[in-house]
Parts: sequence; structure tokens; C-alpha cells
Amino acid sequence: MTTTSTRVVLLAHGSRDPRWRAPFERLAAVLARDLGGERVRMAYMEFASPSLADVAAEAARDGITRLSVLPLFMAGGGHVDHDIPVLAREVESRHAGVTVEVAGAIGEEPRVV
Repeated sequence: MTTTSTRVVLLAHGSRDPRWRAPFERLAAVLARDLGGERVRMAYMEFASPSLADVAAEAARDGITRLSVLPLFMAGGGHVDHDIPVLAREVESRHAGVTVEVAGAIGEEPRVV
């Protein structure tokens, strides 16, 4: 059981090519180092694992009550505006007591720009 009640989930589109996933996994590793390994997870929408559902199930087992999802997309669109919120609501319906907060696309965040 972890001692934090919030876990940050970096969510990327996904690819079968490990070279595509490498920069995202490096980012997750840096954040995990800075925030604590139990506080950060990487997830993918398709073509790679773990999925958001997988990460949410782990969080629920760990006693996490809040997931803060950061979409690693440069701009909003179908996935950011529709698909990710749907996935977030599915997580909340499957795991009572787990709340999912979804940020905007990382490319639209003022600190990134």
C-alpha cells in the first residue's frame, strides 16, 4: 500500500515501436525520480501497455483515490477532447472511490509553450 493518495498518469497515444515510446518513458522516469516512484505512471491509449485501465486498477489496489491524467498530446482533438474523458469516466465507474482529473493537452499548457 502506498502512502500517497494521488498518482500522476502520463497518457500518450501509443505505438508498437519502442523507439517512439522511449522519450515518453524517459519523461515518466524523470518525474518519478522527482516526485517519487509510486506517484507517477506511464500509460498508452493503444498499441502499447499499460493502458489507463491497467494503471487505474493498480492504483485502486494501492489505495490511490485520485488519478491526475496528463495527456502527452501537442493539441486537443478527438483523443484529448473526447476519448480520454470517456476513459476517465470508465475508470471512475469501475473503481469506486477513485477520482480522475484530466488536464489539457501538454502542448497547450502555457509552461510548455
